[in-house]
Amino acid sequence: MAKQIKPLSSTQCDSAKPKEKDYSLYDGQGLILFVRKNGSKVWRFKYKRPNGKDGLMTLGNYPALTLKEARERRAIYLNQLANNIDPINQIKIEEAKNSDEFSFERIARDWHEAYVATGKWNQATARKALSNFEMYVFPVIGSKPIDTIKTRDLYNVLSKIEEKGYLEIVSKTRQRFSGIFAYAITKGYIDLSPAVALSDAITITRKTKHYPKLPLARLPEFFSRLRNDGGNPITKLCLEFALHTFARSSELRFARWTEFDFDKKIWTIPPTRELIVGYKDSHRGAKMKETHLIPLSPQSLKLAKETHVYSGISLNVFPNSVDMGGFLSENTVNDMIRRMGYSTQEDVCIHGFRGMACGALIESTLFTEDAVEKQMSHQERNGVRQAYIHHAEFMEERRMMLCWWSDYLEANQEKFISPMEFSLTLIEQAKQGIINIKYARLIKLKLAEMTNSYIA
Repeated sequence: MAKQIKPLSSTQCDSAKPKEKDYSLYDGQGLILFVRKNGSKVWRFKYKRPNGKDGLMTLGNYPALTLKEARERRAIYLNQLANNIDPINQIKIEEAKNSDEFSFERIARDWHEAYVATGKWNQATARKALSNFEMYVFPVIGSKPIDTIKTRDLYNVLSKIEEKGYLEIVSKTRQRFSGIFAYAITKGYIDLSPAVALSDAITITRKTKHYPKLPLARLPEFFSRLRNDGGNPITKLCLEFALHTFARSSELRFARWTEFDFDKKIWTIPPTRELIVGYKDSHRGAKMKETHLIPLSPQSLKLAKETHVYSGISLNVFPNSVDMGGFLSENTVNDMIRRMGYSTQEDVCIHGFRGMACGALIESTLFTEDAVEKQMSHQERNGVRQAYIHHAEFMEERRMMLCWWSDYLEANQEKFISPMEFSLTLIEQAKQGIINIKYARLIKLKLAEMTNSYIA
């Protein structure tokens, strides 16, 4: 049975005399009058903190702080503890509110430092994230106490960034707002996040401009112009390799020969690469920060080996003409496209090859959407579905997919044929017993689906 403590009286507090050693008088529920040997008396509050550790607070000197006032403070702290609030932390928060430590900028910087420490960002991303806040966010709301910021304040910041046309920064900043205010909640600075309502409150009115992709019907024209181009061989090979593999621009341009296995006919793009001094972003690997595999069709393999003749002495697959230890720039490749007579703003650019391939693969009706998305290295938006399929690689189907795409490009060298027509041609050949060994199983399955009879 817990020891019963008799509450103190003002007379007891007044008459408490110093002794050889400091001692305590107990009022109950953690309130203590601590009497020092020099005769001074101070109120203390001892309690169990929400984290399970002991907490001890100094409330003030007696009699400046009376017994009644000390009990009133104890009542406030007990109420905070009942709501899982640590009185010591709460006092620190209240003190911070009167300093720059409680400003949005200070807490945003603390969050940034904590997030960098998790290792989820590389150095370049961390610098860019902080730079964007310094440029677009801190000048507007940086000095505001974090508990005074409303959803409309955040909306105004995002709207100003949107007006500049920086839609990707809008999206990233909105995500980081959520992280910052979640961090502030865990620290006890605020109870609710004003960023929660942003997903409903803000609508980006300006449509995202997609990379221009050439209509498939213009492929014969494209190949004709490509054949007649007399530019740098490595640039031309880079362009053709990009078309056949539909890799992202940075994944392609910063490729290293160590990533290629000619025997297994596979190109393995790592999550990150070694940064080459003087070449910004050369550390970039696969976009989704996970190893990405690109099966090499016979055509892609041939292009890679041709490239090796020119750049095999370099570690880099596509070095620039001045520095074999460097890389082609995106402008160099797009300059070639412009030299061929196309606008990289309206007609096609190197990144537009991805859209061309994706559209053709879907239109062919031969490949599953999951396999196409995996080869495109897109992030699954449905979290539940992603949990089920994120380990699936669909490698057999993806190998056939890359072979089909390269064959389709070859079929369009002189005269246009649509993806569906090309697929039907393959299926008709299968009916006649003529099947391309590269994707024989795929065509057989498709034919069985159409006729309910599997070709032996």
